[in-house]
Amino acid sequence: MPKKKRITKAGIAYHALNRANGKLRIFKKDLDFIAFENVLAEGIERFDIRLSGYCIMSNHWHMLLWPANDNALPEFMHWVTLTHAKRWHTAHGTTGIGHLYQNRYKSFPIQSNWRYLKAMQYIEANPLRAGIVKTAADWQWSSFVHSFVHRIDPEFRPSKPFTLNPGPVPLPKNWAEIVNKPIPKEQCDELVNCIKRGCPYGEEDWKIKTAEELDLESTLKKRGRPKKWK
Repeated sequence: MPKKKRITKAGIAYHALNRANGKLRIFKKDLDFIAFENVLAEGIERFDIRLSGYCIMSNHWHMLLWPANDNALPEFMHWVTLTHAKRWHTAHGTTGIGHLYQNRYKSFPIQSNWRYLKAMQYIEANPLRAGIVKTAADWQWSSFVHSFVHRIDPEFRPSKPFTLNPGPVPLPKNWAEIVNKPIPKEQCDELVNCIKRGCPYGEEDWKIKTAEELDLESTLKKRGRPKKWK
């Protein structure tokens, strides 16, 4: 059965991610991370997409994207995933042995309010939750180092091949403090559910309206068979 075509709208922010097949560690050396950032840079030039946040981990990555036209998100994500997989296999001499990614990318729309900031925090704090760094600034493969560290230290010049878009919601002045604090469990669980199900992340009325527009009503329904009435 062919996969359902995604409906995406311009002007809505999206959290997008993908994971390596079989939890393979595909980002080991600095060159692996740099190669992926170069793919992102090319993709931003090719498609009408705005990248506001990202974090590259050893076997997966997250992005906060703000498409400028209705088709930009799926076109950009398809090109980035396919191009990176081809280049990765070529660089590592593994062409023809199987898929690099476990499936097509996951994504969900985000309301442009405090939930946008919460999604950004979730993305940039990924290395902290994994316990591999003590502060977000210690992980160089993320938008936190790319943009925010430069804001507080003008002498810092990250060698990145692209410029981040500020996004629909400006970051508060105490952003470093926010990112380095744990996300409340209830909010973190809600974000994880959105990642798993692809459901809109926002206020209830906005979620229902957005789900109708993007044909995502099924993501808001409870899973499992309905109870039988006796």
